[in-house]
Amino acid sequence: MTAFRNLYRHGFVRVAAFAPEVAPADPQANAAAHIAHARKADGEYAALALFPELSLTGYAIDDLHHQATLLGAAEDAAAALIAASKDLMPVIVAGCPVRADGQLFNCALVIHRGRLLGVVPKTYLPNYREFYEKRWFASANGAISDTVRFAGQEAPFGAGLVFEASDMAGFVLGVEICEDLWAVHPPSLDAALAGASVIVNLSASNALIGKARERSELARVQSAKTMGAYLFAASGPGESTTDLAWDGQLCAHELGRTLAEGPRFEPGASLITEFDVERIAQDRLRFSTFRDGIAARAGALKAFRRIGFELAPPLKAELPLSRKIARFPFVPSDPQRLDEDCYEAWSIQVEGLAKRLKSTGLKRAVIGISGGLDSTQALIVTARAFDRLGLSRKDIIALTLPGFATSRQTREQAIALAEALKVTHREIDIRPAAERMLADIGHPYASGAKQYDVTFENVQAGLRTDYLFRIANHKGGLVIGTGDLSEAALGWCTYGVGDHMSHYNVNAGLPKTLIQHLIAWAARTGAADAKAGPVLNRILATEISPELIPAGSDGAMQSTQAIIGPYALQDFTLHYVVRYGFGPEKIAFLADAAWGQGADADWPDHVPEADRRSYEMREILRWLEVFLNRFFGQSQFKRSAVPNGPKLTSAGALSPRGDWRMPSDSSARVWLEALKTLRNELGISG
Repeated sequence: MTAFRNLYRHGFVRVAAFAPEVAPADPQANAAAHIAHARKADGEYAALALFPELSLTGYAIDDLHHQATLLGAAEDAAAALIAASKDLMPVIVAGCPVRADGQLFNCALVIHRGRLLGVVPKTYLPNYREFYEKRWFASANGAISDTVRFAGQEAPFGAGLVFEASDMAGFVLGVEICEDLWAVHPPSLDAALAGASVIVNLSASNALIGKARERSELARVQSAKTMGAYLFAASGPGESTTDLAWDGQLCAHELGRTLAEGPRFEPGASLITEFDVERIAQDRLRFSTFRDGIAARAGALKAFRRIGFELAPPLKAELPLSRKIARFPFVPSDPQRLDEDCYEAWSIQVEGLAKRLKSTGLKRAVIGISGGLDSTQALIVTARAFDRLGLSRKDIIALTLPGFATSRQTREQAIALAEALKVTHREIDIRPAAERMLADIGHPYASGAKQYDVTFENVQAGLRTDYLFRIANHKGGLVIGTGDLSEAALGWCTYGVGDHMSHYNVNAGLPKTLIQHLIAWAARTGAADAKAGPVLNRILATEISPELIPAGSDGAMQSTQAIIGPYALQDFTLHYVVRYGFGPEKIAFLADAAWGQGADADWPDHVPEADRRSYEMREILRWLEVFLNRFFGQSQFKRSAVPNGPKLTSAGALSPRGDWRMPSDSSARVWLEALKTLRNELGISG
């Protein structure tokens, strides 16, 4: 049976890139170095081992490229590398000059288990500044034959080749060489449309001040444009420094994100990471522009040849990821990026509400504030929107609506926030009206029974919404919603009332974990109001609770996360379900890598010490089941009737008008059965 904690089972492929110390014009020495590095990649169970441009001869050897003796030695070195690959797992991609059709080509050799899978020549040859490749090499566009006899084997030849693993779904390799990436239309664009999920670039780009940033950024952007992965390896130490220097830059990028960078100016440098080819495949399925790109280039893509190979990864072994999986996919770990994202989220919310107020012509807003996270974020956004429109904050009517379980702490926090923001505060005690309604419907509570059921809770939620809407009617105001993305995903709202309903919901696209950091950012930067900082920090430290059921005999208040799960885990699942369409098994694997007991102990500075905990697989599966039940089986009818509100993250806002459409009577069965199968395999009961 395949091991659960095996990266290849879950759509990842491990890749390695190397910058071996070059021996100029000594193919035999270079082949020996390649073989040593390839064995290292094999020891790491890598699926791919990438080397730089012309790595078997050296790049900076100038007119020696035309020496017949050297070219023969290069072919012999390639044969040695091919023979050595017979018992190695990785696909090896190495640079070598190749003679074909009476011309010399700057090529990538694609090698696997003793077989030369194909030879890909360089298309765009630089002939400016310090590069004079047209002096020695022909472009791939000048190739005549579609096969070449090289190193004792007949192999496919040409720029239009991609290489597909028959036993690793989604792992399709495309190749381009150095300057190809700098071209207006890089070959990797068509290779991606032809199915390549991983593009490799063999480069000999020289080192200049600032050039490493340019190369890395270009490769990163190309990974975004191809909606794939991009692995780059440049020539390093050992190349001739007659006129140039070389840094051996290595970098790996996936869907526009930098995964890893290797050390520069270091002999024998290496980089090892993993690409998520399942994620790439899912993204391409979702984006219609990728399909349109295929249609637009259909003629050119028909010329591509797909070369198959069997990877045979070790599926029965435990093989965890080496790359880090972010614990908080909605919250960047980098403090600068977090500040940028918070500012952007804040601005999107403010812009959305300002536009709605301006469009309606209303100059008042009505909002229920509880002293908790969501209403706090909604209120500080509303205050800023009023500032933006030149409206008085006194026309923001912030209501506290204490019920049977409202704590003194949260009530005082709500009032303090209203005072700090200089909005109009009113309080309406809903208990008398709730008691009357409970009595009218014959609820046992009215007769003295301590029956705190869903009716007891929803009577309070409904009355609060009634008061907000009627006051908005009376004052000519807009009811501002507070319900967030996480609550919408889990159906944690009362249909038609409470957090579910408003005139405009500024938090509709915000997951709970991001709201926590937005409030912390507002407190830290004074974005809401300098005087609001202390109360914002108190709100952040408060237990998340709907405060609808009175505290028990032990004084413990009702806990949201004890019912629907830790928001940290549920937001993690939300991201991968909605953004990528992953199933329970993949999500459990990722959650274990991010949150499991063996996960990296390195935490972002902005995560409080008390929140730095891990989860056993039993807990991960327990809360995953809760999410699947609530998201797929119970809550779409609520999401089908929600107020307008701005989208803020790539996971969308779950609006039935835009990002998320599904039937309200859908079944969660297939997801729950997949989870049950995983539980049985791991021996973890429900």
